Order: sequence, then C-alpha cells, then structure tokens
Amino acid sequence: MAKIIDGKKISADIKEEIREEILQRKEKGEEVTLAVVLVGEDPASQVYVRNKKKACEFVGIRSLSYELAADTTQEELLSLVDKLNRDESVNGILVQLPLPKQIDEDAVIRAIDPKKDVDGFHPMSVGALSIGQPGYVSCTPAGIIQLLKRSDIPMDGKNCVIVGRSNIVGKPMAMLMLRENATVTVTHSHTKNLKDITRQADILIVAIGKTKFITADYVKEGATVIDVGMDRDENGKLCGDVDFDSVEKVVGAITPVPGGVGPMTIAMLMKNCLTSLELK
Repeated sequence: MAKIIDGKKISADIKEEIREEILQRKEKGEEVTLAVVLVGEDPASQVYVRNKKKACEFVGIRSLSYELAADTTQEELLSLVDKLNRDESVNGILVQLPLPKQIDEDAVIRAIDPKKDVDGFHPMSVGALSIGQPGYVSCTPAGIIQLLKRSDIPMDGKNCVIVGRSNIVGKPMAMLMLRENATVTVTHSHTKNLKDITRQADILIVAIGKTKFITADYVKEGATVIDVGMDRDENGKLCGDVDFDSVEKVVGAITPVPGGVGPMTIAMLMKNCLTSLELK
C-alpha cells in the first residue's frame, strides 16, 4: 500500500515553525507585511487570496488587501505596484494570477521589486535560482522539496522525471531537483515515448493540468508520485493530473488531491515572506 504524503500536516508544521520565528522577530521590533493584489472576480483566485490572508493571520504576518475591478487598466495596476515598491513598510508584493486579458502579466511580474517578489516569478529570482544564488523560490516547487524531505524520500542520485515545463512549476522544479543532486528529465507536450521515460522515474512530478492523465502504466513500481494538478473530474469533484486510484496501487508514495501539494504552496509563500526580512 502506498504511503500517502500528507501536505496538510506538513504545511501545518511549517506554518507553526514560521509563526514561532515571526514571534521572535516581533520581539526585536521587526514586522513582516505582505500586500496582496487581486484584479477582477475570478472565483478560484478569490479562494486563493482568502487562504493566503488566513495563513498570514495565523503566522502573524500583516496583510494589506487591494481588490481592483476587472476592467482595471495595466497603467493603473503598474501604478499601484510602483507605490507598493516604494512603501518601505511593505516586505512582499503578490499580484494574484491570472490577470484579465487587457493586462500583460509579464510586464506586471517584471515591475515588482525583486526584493519584494515573494512569488519568485521575477526574472531576477529565476536567474538567482538557476545559478544557486540566494533569493525567492517559486512557492509550489519549494513546497514539493519540503514534502519530499519531510517524508524522508531521498532525492540524491535518484531519477526524477517532471511532466510539464511551465515557468511556475516545471522549470524551477527541475533546477531545485538538480540542487538536491537528482538526475532530472523534463518532459512536455512534444516529448516522444512519454510512458517509456516516466516509467524510469524514481520520483515523478506531474504538472500539466490534464485530468487523471497519468495512469498506472506510466509509473514504475515503488516510485514516488507528486501530483501538482488541480482539476475537476466528470462529476465536478476535485482531482489531479494523476489517476490516484490506479496509481496508488503500484507506487511507494503519492500525494493526494486535494491535501497534497496545494497547502504547501501557501506555507512556502509564508516562508518567502519571512525571507523578505533577510533580502530587505
């Protein structure tokens, strides 16, 4: 029977550690402030923002909330980002993605001061990660590393296959796994013989946004499978990119959806907010 990697439990442990450290910082007169910007009324984004605010409240981070109308112009959003960049009391800036189509996401990401880029999306953050310099790491990949470490799953010398090459998960994930001395293969929509490659993985990380795409015949017996997907099945029930029921029977460890990777993303955002004190 596969070990179920409990992201809720691990994220709760991390948030408790952060809470204690923030208490100690407050005693020294240091405060962490996160500014969260939401444009429009995308229901999933509203849920994420609510969860981020709740996490801030729990760990003791002050959060500022900016909720802008769906027809906000790019200039208006960039003007707000500029104001937050110049506000010395703000440590971290998070602009919730996706943005409405009239706004260029890349321009907004680049406009955020790299020292306040707690999402880890700015080109300078990505560059620092790629050459092993200190900086912010994209929250979902950072959370996956913690899931593996705290579940005593070794990465050193292991074959890691990543399905998906997005800037938010796939690419930074590959760099973090290299940092842990894994041998990394990144696959994507143009990869030939995908099953042959995924079946060689000791650690398989899937982030493609395709409901239950990875079935038991894609995985090696005893492998660890990390499911980053957040999809809905034909009955509207939350599920991942991995067909949990079939894959669980053959692997050594697996993350569920929900309750696996998702809670870790917010825990690592809190960790990045704490890191902002050092980068300041």
